[in-house]
Amino acid sequence: MIPENSSSSPSWQRTRSEQGPDLKLFQVRFDWMINPRNGHEEKMILLEGGHSAQIVAETAKGEILLVKQYRFGVGAYLYELPGGLIDAGEAPLTAARRELLEETGYQATSWASLGSNPSNPAFMEGFVHHFVARNLTFAGTAQLDDGEDITLITMPREEVKQRLLTGSFQHPHTVCALLAFFAEDFR
Repeated sequence: MIPENSSSSPSWQRTRSEQGPDLKLFQVRFDWMINPRNGHEEKMILLEGGHSAQIVAETAKGEILLVKQYRFGVGAYLYELPGGLIDAGEAPLTAARRELLEETGYQATSWASLGSNPSNPAFMEGFVHHFVARNLTFAGTAQLDDGEDITLITMPREEVKQRLLTGSFQHPHTVCALLAFFAEDFR
């Protein structure tokens, strides 16, 4: 069993913060923190970038919309769920609707939350909000950002599940959203 946060555990204390460079999608912040285990002060790096939305979009034929896009961190094209950053002041569901339309050209009339997960709790502050979208209709050509190169793919639900179980999906946000989506199937 994974232990939950315990209020009896001593917490890290921040002594000061300093803004670092702006990295386009993220703002770097340096926090000096006191380690409760040994009392040493450490300079920690945090990325402030807000939250994001991820969409499991299922067609009436039981196919899942996936996008194939190049990921610079691993230098390869990955199969992922559509999604992206939530704009300042934007609600997660509003962002999910926008991202689905922008990346795939599809809209949906049925939406449900699949929960959320920290984006990367080691050094990021944001959460990824997962949604399932159904009753899809094609609304027009995708409207990609200048830095995006996306190919839309549809894959049968069962194939997506098998690829999930065999580790074919490499993006952790896609894995988390698909695990939430297929949770009932795994019980």
